[in-house]
Amino acid sequence: MITFDISQWRAWAPGLQTPAEWQAWAQGGLSPQSEAPAPDVSFLPALQRRRLSYLARMAFAVGWPLAEGQGALPLVFVSRHGETPRTYTLLCELAEGQPLSPTQFSLSVHNAVIGLWSILRGETSEMTALSAAGDGFEQGVLEAVGLLAEGAPAVLLIITEELPAQAYRPWIDDVPFSYAMGLLLTPGQQWQLQPELAENLEVTELPHALSWLQALLSNRHSFNHSWKRRTWNWQRQP
Repeated sequence: MITFDISQWRAWAPGLQTPAEWQAWAQGGLSPQSEAPAPDVSFLPALQRRRLSYLARMAFAVGWPLAEGQGALPLVFVSRHGETPRTYTLLCELAEGQPLSPTQFSLSVHNAVIGLWSILRGETSEMTALSAAGDGFEQGVLEAVGLLAEGAPAVLLIITEELPAQAYRPWIDDVPFSYAMGLLLTPGQQWQLQPELAENLEVTELPHALSWLQALLSNRHSFNHSWKRRTWNWQRQP
């Protein structure tokens, strides 16, 4: 069992930006919009904003405010599918015989977001990009808690997924809408997470990050997330 605190959180989805909007979503009273502009990242200079994809803008929108006022801050970035829309555009250009942009290619790799984060914030702390399965959220928490155990006073965890291109949707069915969530983890006993192995587990309907947020906003203190043969038991102190 691992223990930790979550001192702050932020989340973004089309039409869901404020805590009140996410609270309404958790209660079933508000749904994300089907289409919406990318989140506001006007805290960055215009020239720097131009390099950010929709996915990167979501990550920066939730992560940047949590990092403000912090010292050296390790980052764990989690995305199962990463820059799928950007990669799809590159593949379409390749199929049409068009020359590929080296810049677009370099920004399509999975760790491009943390590279941009390091450059734009001047951050040299340890950073990790994870592409895990359906329980990547918990895998990211484990990575972050490991950094806390090594002495980091706080770790930033960002989880984000972008709705894939239409051509991929028959195969990618675990992204109900584009979303990003940032958590600032610190040492403590507020949360407990226990992994177990089991058979015939029922898979969580929502992606685990969104399911966790829904449980938090519904004031649930105990819940489980399952993926394949793994189940993750979550406990929160009242």
